[in-house]
Amino acid sequence: MTEQNLQQGEAAPKKPQRKISRVEQAAILLMSLGEADAAEVLKHMGPKEVQRVGVAMAQMQDVSKDDVTYVLNQFVDAVGGQTGLGVGNDDYIRAMLTQALGDDKAASLIDRILVGGNTTGLDTLKWMEPRAVGDIIRYEHPQIQAIVISYLDPDQAAEILATLDERVRLDVMMRVASLESIQPQALQELNDILEKQFSGGSAAKTSRIGGVKRAADIMNFMDRAIEGTLMDSIKDMDPDLATTIEDLMFVFDNLKDIDDRGIQALLREVSSEVLVVALKGSDEAVKEKIFKNMSKRAAELLQDDLEAKGPVKVSEVESAQKDIITVARRMAEAGEISLGGAGEEMM
Repeated sequence: MTEQNLQQGEAAPKKPQRKISRVEQAAILLMSLGEADAAEVLKHMGPKEVQRVGVAMAQMQDVSKDDVTYVLNQFVDAVGGQTGLGVGNDDYIRAMLTQALGDDKAASLIDRILVGGNTTGLDTLKWMEPRAVGDIIRYEHPQIQAIVISYLDPDQAAEILATLDERVRLDVMMRVASLESIQPQALQELNDILEKQFSGGSAAKTSRIGGVKRAADIMNFMDRAIEGTLMDSIKDMDPDLATTIEDLMFVFDNLKDIDDRGIQALLREVSSEVLVVALKGSDEAVKEKIFKNMSKRAAELLQDDLEAKGPVKVSEVESAQKDIITVARRMAEAGEISLGGAGEEMM
């Protein structure tokens, strides 16, 4: 709200009664722009961003005028001092947009978004359903499967591995852990094969994929039961490798190792409902870390909610914890927090 507006007697926008997450703010902003302009914005976003915003748009109900005004003002404030917006280049979004919005809602946006689209064969896999990718690589050599799995984002890779046979899953994960690099020509040949199927574009730009850290990242996103079985199998084959992978994995209890500034940033991205369920299954150190980085009033309310919350299924606790871990990893990848706790304390 500008000073001129206030001088003209316009009231400042009311602060929303509930906390609007950043993803919800993005969804409200895009819905306010209209289809054509929203499509122009969406085509510069990556698959994960499109999926998150798309789901938020599909679930949006009863958005008040005050909420819209608040979001628009937040946007103006955020970009007012910037000279430009950094955006990605991926624009092949048909699969993810349809998954996020459904066929009917996505249809009017897809044509506009796909105009001028250009992506490599391997990158195209990032837009596909994990089960579809699993079907594509199911009968390939395990080394090819390992390369594909290593190239994709850890959460998608974990879902793809879950669709494969248990023995194949173990073989692929062992290869991922031992894979540190691949000849650019070999990667390009694989990319070309996929491009023939997907009509992709430019060449792959990297030859460094895989490794123990990548294996740990993928394991982080696996279903708890599958992860446990796979880890036991790795321990049987290579105990030292299993120990290394476990040391590199980030689990919910590791939140206590994030610095105070990182925890405060993370809490701004997590809903209170998810946090309450996740904390039902956490140790006291994690709870104390959370309480320490909230206002006294907010901490008291959270403690009251925890005490009032009845029994929660283990699967629900694990799901909530995984949601928070996913947010933490996304923020870490964006450079917003450090998962190792190597950051400056917030006073």
